Amino acid sequence: MIQAQNIYKSYDQLQVLKGVNLQIDPSEIVSIIGKSGSGKSTLLHILGTLDQPDSGQVFIDGIDVSKLNSKEVAALRNTKIGFIFQFHHLLPEFTALENVLIPSMILKDYSPKQEKRAQELLDFLGLKDRIKHKPNQLSGGEQQRVAVARALINQPAVIFADEPTGNLDSESSEELHQLLLQLRNEFGQTFVIVTHSKELSKISDRTIIMQDGIIS
Repeated sequence: MIQAQNIYKSYDQLQVLKGVNLQIDPSEIVSIIGKSGSGKSTLLHILGTLDQPDSGQVFIDGIDVSKLNSKEVAALRNTKIGFIFQFHHLLPEFTALENVLIPSMILKDYSPKQEKRAQELLDFLGLKDRIKHKPNQLSGGEQQRVAVARALINQPAVIFADEPTGNLDSESSEELHQLLLQLRNEFGQTFVIVTHSKELSKISDRTIIMQDGIIS
């Protein structure tokens, strides 16, 4: 599903990634852990096409990202990739349903079919009675589940998550852990997760440790 070959990345004089090689299989849950400054979030952003490496190649679902222009990268990101962040980034003026449909709106694929899929996702995530609520009417755990539904709406090949439980209490964190497992088991979803959570890394199929810009 994902292959990274000899990835290097520097910011000014600071070398953040120093030749990272990584392969992630379909339907795999992979956690990336490491101390602050180890390069894990930079790697996640490069794998997710939010940033570009100085050198090296990234393949997503067999596609060489380096050979795409900016419009093609944006199209790949919108169709093949979903994102879940520590901060939910829900639009406060939109309902839960409308927030889930934002990626479809970006693709100009807003249709009754997509709206039905958004409703089904929210129902699957236990939010059937909350679809018309705005973010300030939802708990932190509910907001994160809306963010998960938004990440799933375009049926991505892989979902990247950056500290997805960072702002959740222990109960909501456990619910999210079980949800990720359920999504993998029922839909074959691939997840790549940057986390400090030992509990989240334990449920992963594989845990990768980043240290000083390399996989140790």
